[in-house]
Amino acid sequence: MFALDPMVYALLCGLALALAASVAAWAVSFVKGDVSIVDSLWSLLIIGAGLACAAALPERGPRAVFVLVLAGLWALRLSAHITWRNHGAPEDHRYRAIRARNQPHFEWKSLYLVFILQAVLAWIVSMPLAAAISGGAALGWLDLAGAALVLFGVAFESVADWQLARFLLHRNSSGAVMDRGLWRYTRHPNYFGEWCVWWGFFLIACAAGGWWAVVSPLLMSVLLLKVSGVGLLEKDIGERRPAYREYIAHTNAFFPGPPKGEAR
Repeated sequence: MFALDPMVYALLCGLALALAASVAAWAVSFVKGDVSIVDSLWSLLIIGAGLACAAALPERGPRAVFVLVLAGLWALRLSAHITWRNHGAPEDHRYRAIRARNQPHFEWKSLYLVFILQAVLAWIVSMPLAAAISGGAALGWLDLAGAALVLFGVAFESVADWQLARFLLHRNSSGAVMDRGLWRYTRHPNYFGEWCVWWGFFLIACAAGGWWAVVSPLLMSVLLLKVSGVGLLEKDIGERRPAYREYIAHTNAFFPGPPKGEAR
């Protein structure tokens, strides 16, 4: 009888868990008429895939607990923040646009357009966790460097989220632009923090011999910069919010740096 390689089996277990959780979330969204729930689920799918992989492996390496604790810290914080941010709010404008483009019967189409797609992407992003869990090499300096980058990223995006939440709570105009704190040095400090997190996990994967997991930070970089992150959010924001055009003129898009000077 054909037997799967233990690592392949563990990865497939992670995918199965992500798909099952996404289908369950889709059922909830079907009843609510709002697919924004998938944003709260995203980070939980990733840590869930990692945990399923760890449970399915016959043997786990010395960094399994180490990397899962780091990933759990990241995942729970991000999911809690998004859930709090979206509580009581209407469906996110990104999903309203997808809904409008995919009528009729978007409620059914969202199963594969949103939820299954997110599950597969989350599974791919979770690859460094699987590589780190399975690797047998002893812990070393690369693990410490990766953990430091992960913790820096979590702290950076946490501060950025907190600063933005306070700004939105106290702003005097709906057209006002957040350009203070970390937002003075990059227009998307939360996304930059996320970028650091996944390159950090990749370093830990490399310490375990899992260089193949580079697909994860590369995919995350594309998503953050070109697909669902910077590119999508800024597609037409200058038309909707004129003050944002000035912000773009003197603030780095992604990587933090000194302001370019006041816009004229």
